[in-house]
Amino acid sequence: MKCWYLLICLFILACLPSHAQLTVDHSGQRLLIGHWLERYTGSENPTLSTVLSSSSFQSLRSEVPNLGTSSAAIWFRLPIKNNEEQDIDLLLEIAYPLLDEIELYSPSGNGAYQSIKLGEHQNFSNRKYKVPNYVFDIHLPRKSEKVFFLRIKSTEQIILPIYLSSERQFMSQMNNDSLISGIYIGIVFIMAIYNLFLFFSVRDKGYLYYVLYVLCAGITQMGIKGYSFQYLWPSWPYFATKGPIIFGCLSGLSALLFADSFLQLQKNAPRSRRIVKIFITLFMIGIALALINLIQPAFFVMQVTTGAGSLFTLYLSYRIMISGYKPAKYFVYGWTVLLLGSVVFLLKDYGLLDYNNFTSYAVQIASVIEMALLSFGLAYSINMLKQDKEASRLRELAISLENERLIREQNVLLEEKVSERTHELKEANASLQLTLTHLKEAQSQLVEAEKMASLGQLTAGVAHEINNPINFVSSNVAPLKRDIKMMWNTLAEVERIAFAPGLSDQEKQLQIKKFKDDLDLDYLKTEVDFLLKGMHDGAHRTAEIVKSLRIFSRVDEDTLKFADINEGLASTLVILNSLINNTIKVGKSYGDLPKVECHAGKLNQVFLNIITNAVYAINKKFGNNSGGKLWIETGLADDQLGIFVKIADNGIGIPKNIQERIFEPFFTTKDVGEGTGLGMSIAYNTIMKHHGKIIVESEVGEGTAFIVQIPIQQKN
Repeated sequence: MKCWYLLICLFILACLPSHAQLTVDHSGQRLLIGHWLERYTGSENPTLSTVLSSSSFQSLRSEVPNLGTSSAAIWFRLPIKNNEEQDIDLLLEIAYPLLDEIELYSPSGNGAYQSIKLGEHQNFSNRKYKVPNYVFDIHLPRKSEKVFFLRIKSTEQIILPIYLSSERQFMSQMNNDSLISGIYIGIVFIMAIYNLFLFFSVRDKGYLYYVLYVLCAGITQMGIKGYSFQYLWPSWPYFATKGPIIFGCLSGLSALLFADSFLQLQKNAPRSRRIVKIFITLFMIGIALALINLIQPAFFVMQVTTGAGSLFTLYLSYRIMISGYKPAKYFVYGWTVLLLGSVVFLLKDYGLLDYNNFTSYAVQIASVIEMALLSFGLAYSINMLKQDKEASRLRELAISLENERLIREQNVLLEEKVSERTHELKEANASLQLTLTHLKEAQSQLVEAEKMASLGQLTAGVAHEINNPINFVSSNVAPLKRDIKMMWNTLAEVERIAFAPGLSDQEKQLQIKKFKDDLDLDYLKTEVDFLLKGMHDGAHRTAEIVKSLRIFSRVDEDTLKFADINEGLASTLVILNSLINNTIKVGKSYGDLPKVECHAGKLNQVFLNIITNAVYAINKKFGNNSGGKLWIETGLADDQLGIFVKIADNGIGIPKNIQERIFEPFFTTKDVGEGTGLGMSIAYNTIMKHHGKIIVESEVGEGTAFIVQIPIQQKN
C-alpha cells in the first residue's frame, strides 16, 4: 500500500503545472529546448496582460511538441537564466516554416514587453535573418533571468522544433540545411530536365506526367522546408500558406496520372481507373478549398487523400506486378521507399523517433530514391516496348521471307517484273549520275566563289590602301602647278624690271623687293618643298603596297621555295589594313625565324583567312566600339625543327560543339552571303600538304587562338 501511495503521489506531482527554468552558459551549443516550454491553459484568445498575470501553464515535456491543429492562437512561456559573469547573446530558432503567425514577447525593463512578429502572413523581406526558419535575438545580461512569451497561430499542424544556439552554431546548421536542400533541388531538376528531353525524343506521355510529378513533389518538399517562400514568392504571403497545399495536391494528382500511364491501367486494371478518378477529383477539391482560403479543410483533404491514394496505388502496383507486368516492380519499390520515408517523418513529428537530420530529411531522401527508381522503370518500359517492336519486326521478316518463297515459285511473272525493275534502276542510276555531276559542278563553283571572294577582299584592300597615297599626290598637283606658275611670273617680272629703261639700280632693287614681299616668296618656297615631300611620301607608300602585294601573291607558289614567314604576315596585314579599323589594336611579336621551305602564296592565303575570321569575330563582339585586340606571334618550335604562327583574338569565341566542325567543307556559322564555308577547309588542307598541323584554342565570350605549326624543311 505504501508503494501504491508513493506512485500516486508521484503521478499527481507529474501532472501539476511545472515552472521549469532553462539555464544557459556561454558555450553557444545548439539546444533543442521544446521540453522547457510551458503552454498557457487558461481562457481562449487571451491578451498579453492576461497571460502575464496567469499561473495556468503546463510543461510540454516533449523535445519537439506536436500540438495538432488549432483555430485559436497558442501561448507559451519560456524562462531562461544566465549564470555566467558576462552577457550572452543567443538566437531562438523555430525550425518549422509553415507557421502563419509567431510572435515573441521579450522583457524590456520596468515590467514592459516588446514584441517581434514573424510568419507566413508577412513578406519574407521583413525578416532580419534571411532563412526559412523563424529566428529571434535573445539577449541575457550576466547573472540574470528573463521570461519570454511566444504566441503562435497556424491553420496547419503546429509542430515546434525550437532551438537555442549561438549565431555561429545557427549559421553552421543553416549552411548544412541549405546544402542538403540544394542537393535535393538539383537532383529534382536534373531528373525533370533529363526526362523532359526523353519525352521530346520518344513522345511517351508517361515521361511528361513523370516530369510534372517530380517538379510538383520537389516544390512541395521545398515548401515544407520554407525555401519556396524564400525564393519563389517572397513578396506574396497570400500564396505562402497555400503553396504547400496546392503543390501537394498537384503532386498527388500528377502521381496518379503517371501511375495510370506507367502501369497501363486501361489494359492491366481497367476497373481501378474509376477509383483513381475519385482521388483526382478529391485533389482538385483540395486545390479549390485552398484557393478560397479554407486552409484547414484543404489541408485535411490533402492529407487524407494523399495517404489513402498512396496506399491504394501501392496495392494496385503490387497486384499488377504479380500479374506479370515487369515494369511495375520499379513502381512498387519506389512507392514503398517513399511511404517508409513518410512514416519515418511522421513518427518524428509525433515524438516516436528522434528529431535529427535523417528523420527531418527522410521524405526528401526517400523521394530522391523513388524518383530514380521510377525513372529506371520508365527506361525499362521503353526497352520492353523496343523488344516488342523488334519481335514484331522479326515476325514481319518471317512473313516477308515466306512471301519471297511464294514469289520465286512464279518464275514467269518474276522475269517480267525483274526486267521492269532493271529498267527503273537504270533510270535511277542515270539520275544519280546526273545529280552527282551537278554536285561536283556546284562544288567547283563554290571553290571558285571562295577564290573570287578572297580575290575581291584582296582587291578591295589593295584599292583602299593605294587610293590614300594616290589621292594625296593628286591633291598636291593643283597647288604645286599654281606655285610654279607664280614662280614663272616672278621670273618674268624680275626680267621686266631689270631691262626697264630710265631706272637706276637702286630703284630696280626696290621694285623687285616690293614684288617679292607682295608675293611672299619665302612662304612660296616652303609650300613647294612641302608639296614635293607629300608627293614623294605618297609615291613611296604606293611602292611599299605594291611590294607587299607582290610578296603576298607569290606567283611562284606552285614550287616549294624558302620564304620569310614574318614578311608574308606583314604583307597580309598591309592587304587587310582597310579591314582592320582603328578600333582594333594589333599586337605583333615576330621571332627570329629562318626561311621556311613552303608554298609561300598558299600560306599567305591561310593567314588571310584566319585573320579575316578573327576580325569578323571581334566585330561581332564589339561592333564599332573599341576594345578589340588581334595578336600575332611567331617563333621556333620546341624541337627547333619547325616554326609556329599564333593568331589570337578576343572576339566571340567558338563553342565546343562547333570547334570539331570548323574545318569541314561548306560548314559556316556566318549569315547567308557572308561566307561559303570553304576558307578554313582550304586552310586546313594547305597546312596538311605542308606536313604541319593547325590547333584551335577557344572559349566562348573570351576569344580564339589558331596555332599553325609547319616544319622548316619539307620531306621528299
